[in-house]
Amino acid sequence: MQAMTTTQAFDMTQLPYLTADAPPVPAVIKRDYEDFRVEEVPAYEPCGEGDHCFFMIEKKGLATMRAVSDIARKLGVPAKAIGLAGLKDARAVAVQTLSVEHIDPGRIENLQIPRIRILSVSRHKNKLKIGHLRGNRFHIKLRDTDPGRLDDIRSVCETLVKRGVPNYFGQQRFGTRGDTWQLGKAALGGDVMTVVDLMLGRPGPHDTGDVLKARRLYDEREFAAAAKAWPYLFRDHARVGRVMERTKGNHRRAFHAIDARLKKFFINAYQSYLFNQVLAKRIQSLDLVRTGDLAYKHDHGGVFLVEDESVESRRAAAFEISPTGPIFGHKMTRPQGEPEQLEQAILESEGIQLEEFHKLKRMKLHGSRRPLRFRPDELDVSLGADALGPFIELAFTLPAGCYATMILRETCKQGLQEGRGDEDG
Repeated sequence: MQAMTTTQAFDMTQLPYLTADAPPVPAVIKRDYEDFRVEEVPAYEPCGEGDHCFFMIEKKGLATMRAVSDIARKLGVPAKAIGLAGLKDARAVAVQTLSVEHIDPGRIENLQIPRIRILSVSRHKNKLKIGHLRGNRFHIKLRDTDPGRLDDIRSVCETLVKRGVPNYFGQQRFGTRGDTWQLGKAALGGDVMTVVDLMLGRPGPHDTGDVLKARRLYDEREFAAAAKAWPYLFRDHARVGRVMERTKGNHRRAFHAIDARLKKFFINAYQSYLFNQVLAKRIQSLDLVRTGDLAYKHDHGGVFLVEDESVESRRAAAFEISPTGPIFGHKMTRPQGEPEQLEQAILESEGIQLEEFHKLKRMKLHGSRRPLRFRPDELDVSLGADALGPFIELAFTLPAGCYATMILRETCKQGLQEGRGDEDG
């Protein structure tokens, strides 16, 4: 793989729409935290006994890991002792469940932390872990939009319920700068110079304040000054920058100083990028299965090989099954025929081979299959008004791992804008 010399930010507008023929509905989301509300649908309820405390919180304007850090600090435990089922948007009101072991429930009930409210506390026998989640319920207000477009929104939503919502990975998967996929591609190919330089330098339009200052100093090879300039939340960047200073610019030593979990996050972003490319090629047939497809069973999540598309087409039309795309990894099952040729073509266009994922077995990049579409449940579109003015509200429930923004993207298209709420801290 050749070294990359320029950055290429990922942009969701580059990907095709399922409902491309429907005109966009201009709207603004997240004008206020209350405009975007998400509530977890748990996979199970706590049993009422055990050494682990399950506690439901409502957080406002905080990233999940910031909330976890604040709670851990108050309880006097390491952040990794706090269990969680999933991550929630910072610029939102989110209700989610956390867990912690060997803590008096009364201490949790009495927590007083800005932007966090304890809703309930119970006991359970095991720690809550990522994936212990059935789905999420959303209530999203579209502002600065024409109420007369209500029927247009409902029409798009009807199509999405019938054919499915494109199961793209959303913009947040690729970071504020939209470059985590590129860091992952470089890490996968062993291009350590690009990983370090892109992580610490190469300022872009999304960089401001101390972050912009740190990146500029790094590009000027002022490694020590750059490391000091990084804000507190960029501790990983500062640490790697200090290695660059101590080793007089040794990129390989700096690469090895990057936290293994962060490297895996980068490569996961690249896996997501590749999946999006496959889905983009199949967008207008995402509700059809082809011979050779690996189809996803929506009732229990199993995957099977489609040997005859004419036999399985009825089940696809009934939304019982859906075609899948690749999360490339060394244990991923590959499709056959035309679907396999398409996925191979994507890899070749990127200049990589599937075997490159085999070299990183320590990262457990097993790979999997992801359905190309998902169906929103209990989808409702209505008019409303509050102190901030009129709005159109979308309410729906999604399976875990699916992005609510994909419904907004199909509805508003390039007319979707995000408001400037308070900083999320």
